[in-house]
Parts: sequence; structure tokens; C-alpha cells
Amino acid sequence: MPTDSPAPADTPRTPPAPAEQVPAPAPERAARRDPGPGPTLRDSDAPAPDAPRGYRAVFAVVEFRAVFAAHLLSLLGVVVSELALTVLVYDLTGSPLLSALTFALGLLPYIVGGTLFAGVADRYPARRVLVVCDLLCAACVAVMLVPATPVAGLLALRCLVAAIAPVFTGTRMAALTDILGEGDLYVLGRSLLRIVSQSAMLIGFGAGGVLLTVLSPRGAITVTVVTFLCSAALLRFGTRDRPARATTGDGGGTLLKESLSGARLVLGDRRIRALMLLFWLPAMFVVAPEALAAPYADAIGASPAALGLLLCAMAVGHIGAELFVGSALSPRNRSRIVLPVAAAGLLPLLVYVVRPGLPLALAALALAGAGAAYVIGLDQWFVDAVPQELRGRAMTLLTAGLMTVQGLGMALAGLAAEFFPVHQVVAGSGIIGTVCTLLLVAEVRRTASGRMSDTEGRDGADRHVTSR
Repeated sequence: MPTDSPAPADTPRTPPAPAEQVPAPAPERAARRDPGPGPTLRDSDAPAPDAPRGYRAVFAVVEFRAVFAAHLLSLLGVVVSELALTVLVYDLTGSPLLSALTFALGLLPYIVGGTLFAGVADRYPARRVLVVCDLLCAACVAVMLVPATPVAGLLALRCLVAAIAPVFTGTRMAALTDILGEGDLYVLGRSLLRIVSQSAMLIGFGAGGVLLTVLSPRGAITVTVVTFLCSAALLRFGTRDRPARATTGDGGGTLLKESLSGARLVLGDRRIRALMLLFWLPAMFVVAPEALAAPYADAIGASPAALGLLLCAMAVGHIGAELFVGSALSPRNRSRIVLPVAAAGLLPLLVYVVRPGLPLALAALALAGAGAAYVIGLDQWFVDAVPQELRGRAMTLLTAGLMTVQGLGMALAGLAAEFFPVHQVVAGSGIIGTVCTLLLVAEVRRTASGRMSDTEGRDGADRHVTSR
């Protein structure tokens, strides 16, 4: 699916992992409820000398291999279908606006699905939610293949798939804590899924372009149906069935009520809110150069091939930095770099002040992409801060908000470029984003572990959530 345990924190809900799996590190939550900006794991948490380390240890977990393969298949299918559906809508209407709207509709419904349906992630067993989401998406895409489906129907089905996506992604992110534990394996597993997402954007559009040379748009979309069905099969038969993360309460409540209540509890906790904003805020500003890549390439007289490089540079920087941080740095050091890297991550965009040529712009974009590696350590802080019974809803909301703020950032960058030169808009995004991120970093420090008692005294919502 498209683009991270119900028992007490220190008591696994599920039986021990089979012998062929690498057990997740002990969470040790009793000693560190929320690690804050300091180290999240001690050096003694390192695996035994003869055990697999780093990303190899994650792939040694059988269930994760199924999740990884399902993610790779469905994501490639989604990217191909986005390109093919855009071409199909343009062929049917001849309208550039409707063709572009097809892409936009892949982002806008995220906030709706992530807010109204987030309760699904905690109310039902994770495996069931993931499989049903894949099957629903496969059904929606299958209807797109029917020649009689009107353009309005194609766009509505695109919206429905996008509304389901955050529920799937949030549920999968929460399920990873059951599969990999809440320590370093979870962090590296999330990192691998992000790397796949970035790589799929580079590979998927290329594969989609090749497919469209030999298949019709509807023929290319057929690939997505197959990938969704394969993803559902992998998750159904490759992962264990686990109980729902939370009960429905006294007599049960409506799904909408549970979803909105979960959002209120998550956003009402000052610490969780600060960490969530640290995911969202830099992402909102860093998309400006990608959104304006075409007009900037035109402004500097770059070729169409150069435009492709401008669109790929940030993803390449992100993938390289995430692989390095995940494999070369210890959990302690990954935690230490979170706030400094987040604070400095948008500074490379200031190069646009001088209206750089292609080589310097590519270097700046690659560095800006590398700045996103701070989220590896932030993943650990977030999973430690969120109570288990809220984890599915929190991660669904996190996913929905992340996609929404990126879409909003692109729209605002485009609006600003109507009044100011493109290079000034990109540089301005770097300046404003850095200032906002510095203020947010200060807030994250204030809500760090050891100061929560003061925070709770000022905010009753914090007290309600963290005591659960």
C-alpha cells in the first residue's frame, strides 16, 4: 500500500518468535518511558557478537520479509497506476487540469481517511485490516479498468484508494512493533520501508513509462490489481494473526467517534504533538524545490534531462543518508543527531538565493534530501511516547498529516511562485522552514523525558494520555 501491541509496554502480547526469527531487543520501557533528545538505547542493547546486525538483522525476521515484499510490490504498482491513470484521464478528456488533478487526488484524501477511519487501526486485528485494505484497493482499481467507467468515476475511485492508504500505512507501522519489537529493529525496519518508498518513485515512474510504450493505460493499470492481490496474499500467509490493539470500550463506540477521540488524545499530548510536528514541518518546506523543478529548469535554461535530475536528486540524497545512518551509526548516535540534523536540514536550500546552475542546485537538493535521515532516530522517540492502545491511530494520523502537509507545501510554493521568482521562493522556504524548525526543536527539548511532570501540570490532556 502507498509512500510506518496491545499488552503493557514491557509485556509482549504475542508468543515468542519462532526459532528462525531474530528476537527483537528488549524494550526496557519501565526505565525509559520517553527517551527525549538523549540516547534512546544503551550500548548494552547491542546484539550478541554472532547475531546478525543492522539491516541484516531486520531481514532475518521472517514476518518482516513478507511485509517488505508486500510493500515493494504494492508501491511499485501504485506508482505505475498513477502514471497510467494520469495518461488515461488526459486521453479521455484532453484536459491538462484533470490530468494534473489525478495526481493531486492521491494526496488530498489522506487527511480525510487518516482522521475519520484511524480507529480501524486499533479496533481490529492488524493482519485483517491490512489484507482488507489491499483487497478494497484492488477492487477499486479493477473498476477503473472497465471501459464504461466515466472520468468522474475514475477520479472518485482514485480518492477512495487514497483515503484507504493512511489506514493501511498506519496499521502497518503499528504492526511493525509487534513483529520487530519497539527497539532498534523497529527503527531499522521503518527505515527500510522509507528507502523502498523513495526508490519506488525513481524506479516506478521509469517502469511505468516503459509499460506505456507496449500497453494501453488500462493495461498498465492492470499491473496494480495484481500487485495489490499479491500484497494481500503475502500479508495473509506471511504474518501471524494478533489480537486487536484496543477494545471498543463499554458497549463499544462508533468508528468515527473512536477515530476522532484518538486524534484528540494524540494531538492533546504536548510531547506526542511536538514529535509529530517534527515529522511534518520540515517535510512541508522541503518539497518546494521539487514542486517548482519544472519552472526552475526553464529559468536556468536546463534540458528536459536536467529536469529529471532535479526531481531525483533529493530522493538519492535521502536514500544514501538513510542507509548510512541506519547501518553505520549506533542507536545512541542516531538519537543524538535527531535535533541538530532536523534544525539544519533545510539550510542547503539557501543556495537558491544565488540562482545556482544545475551542478550546485543538484548538490543542494541531495544535501536537503540527506537531512531527512533525522527521522530514523525520531521514529524511536515517537514509538516510545505513544501508548500502545493509541499506536495505530497515532501512526495513521502521522501518515495522513505527512502526506497532507507535503501537498499543502507544494501548493503554497506554487502560489508564491506566481508573485516571486522561483529561486527566491525556494530560498524563502529554506529560511522560513529553518526558523520554524528551530522553534519546534526547542519545544521538543522542553517536552523531553525528565520534564514531563512540569508539562503534565500545565496540560491536563498530557496527563490523561501518558497515564494510560
